[in-house]
Amino acid sequence: MNSFINQANQGLWKDNPALVQLLGLCPLLAVSQTLVTGLTLGVITLGVLVASNAVISLIRRWLVEDIRLPMQILVIATMVTLADLTMQAMFFDMHQRVGLFIALIVTNCTILARAELFARRNRWWHAVADGFWMGLGFLWVIALLSGIREILGRGTLFDGLTLILGPEAEAFQMVIHTSPLLLVALAPGAFITLGCLVALKNLMDIAYESRQTRRLSHPAAQRKS
Repeated sequence: MNSFINQANQGLWKDNPALVQLLGLCPLLAVSQTLVTGLTLGVITLGVLVASNAVISLIRRWLVEDIRLPMQILVIATMVTLADLTMQAMFFDMHQRVGLFIALIVTNCTILARAELFARRNRWWHAVADGFWMGLGFLWVIALLSGIREILGRGTLFDGLTLILGPEAEAFQMVIHTSPLLLVALAPGAFITLGCLVALKNLMDIAYESRQTRRLSHPAAQRKS
């Protein structure tokens, strides 16, 4: 149980692929113009990461040194192709917006890194858990980044939800304000917003470590120890 809790902490916060490892930045920055497109790519990345981790873990005994990396890339490419075909078949209009970046998931260093560092060394259920938490860590960051950029840069929220849920989802689309900040909607705004999120996480970590140090150095804590 402790190992799964540790995996969750690593994936969601301590070793977050987007905020700490700074991996997968191309889709993270390019698709984060609206919350819907960000969530779409985040969910697809999560699914590909879980599936590829599971398969690579199951075939790890046959991954000899000479073919290890090509086989891992082949498995990831297969999962990405399945995800891409599924999007084309079920959500074609949304695929028109994010289709290019679905294909680029093959080159996402987060997925290849988890396959190389974790999936091929651990049993499949641990590999699935690792893929889920790492993927979820990427998902919440791209969702938060997309939401901030859409609200500030476009003045809307849930724009494009009809591309996934149909015309009935139009009621959920909101106009927050009519004075958008254009910089946030552009590429430089994506870098600035992500930089602010990374800085905020670092400040929170420093504050937490400072509190822990003060608690451990308190005389009452020393007596208890």
